[in-house]
Amino acid sequence: MTETLIWTVVALILIGVYLSWTAGRLDRLHMRIDAARAALDAQLLRRASVTQELATSGVLDPAASIVLYEAAHAARQAEEDHREVAESELSQALRAVFGEPEQVELVRQAPGGEEAAGELAAAVRRVPMARRFHNDAVRAARALRRHRKVRWFRLAGHAPFPLAFEMDDEPPVALADRPA
Repeated sequence: MTETLIWTVVALILIGVYLSWTAGRLDRLHMRIDAARAALDAQLLRRASVTQELATSGVLDPAASIVLYEAAHAARQAEEDHREVAESELSQALRAVFGEPEQVELVRQAPGGEEAAGELAAAVRRVPMARRFHNDAVRAARALRRHRKVRWFRLAGHAPFPLAFEMDDEPPVALADRPA
């Protein structure tokens, strides 16, 4: 009887340690999601800021400036529920304006244009990487949260179910090919 009780206590301790380790892993994944989301937000803000700066610099023609400025402003001011759509629209505006390498060359030839084109190219290239890191962290947390042990023992606590950030982040070809 005593031996059975000891083995039961040992088994319960091992199960508790395993559940604690799983909860800690899930917590670390949620922290990784938060950090990746902050990095993604920073890159999206940087892209919108550089786009607005370029749109107001007078380097572009007036129509392109208006299109880029409005799309960048909408992306910066978008509510969280509409952010993915606004960021996708900014990506589409960038592809529309910088779809041709000649437009990038016009920007580069203007005073201060070389730096502006370089900054925009770097910002445009970093957004897909930041989004990929965020979505990878979300995917890992979702996979762990789908396990029965996590659901049955409520190891996720009150943390919201992680959501991926889905947007059109394809950069304009003329900007994506530029060296940083």
